[in-house]
Amino acid sequence: MSKTRNGKDEPTIIKKYANRRLYDTGRSSYVTLDDLCEMTKEGYNFKVIDAKSGDDITRSVLTQIIADQESKDENLLPTNFLKTLIGFYGNSVQSVMPRYLEQSLNTFVSNQEKIQEQINKSLEEIKSMSPMSQMGNMFPGASHIEELSRQNMEMFEKAMKMLPPFNINYGSDDTPPKK
Repeated sequence: MSKTRNGKDEPTIIKKYANRRLYDTGRSSYVTLDDLCEMTKEGYNFKVIDAKSGDDITRSVLTQIIADQESKDENLLPTNFLKTLIGFYGNSVQSVMPRYLEQSLNTFVSNQEKIQEQINKSLEEIKSMSPMSQMGNMFPGASHIEELSRQNMEMFEKAMKMLPPFNINYGSDDTPPKK
């Protein structure tokens, strides 16, 4: 569940003015894109509205945050992935891609949470063992973590195989597309 800063169930409204300033109505103060980035990472729910037209511009502001993060050498999106994504604009696949990407990311996040839970459980098990038994069983949940990692990779590979002619090798930006 998303957090709110306004104490209500609905998202905090951020107004964007013509001078490019962003005003957080929940805190009654101006914020920056970096502030919105942190709010997003912390799970706060907000909506960005153009102050003049009243249009919801949340998507474009979030895209701008991603572009800013990518330009700060905090690369998360490989170049070939971005090229492939751009190739889907205007393509017949465009209508299904948002839902597919969202479901894939949700599965990935869920698996990451399971991995973290398994690591925490393993650490608790190790703490409860005697020092001598810890030596022989350092990572009791490792096979479960390996299985989740394998599932994540398998899901990603299947996704890329479903999207010809864009089934590009994502391991390297220097690798030419497969034909």
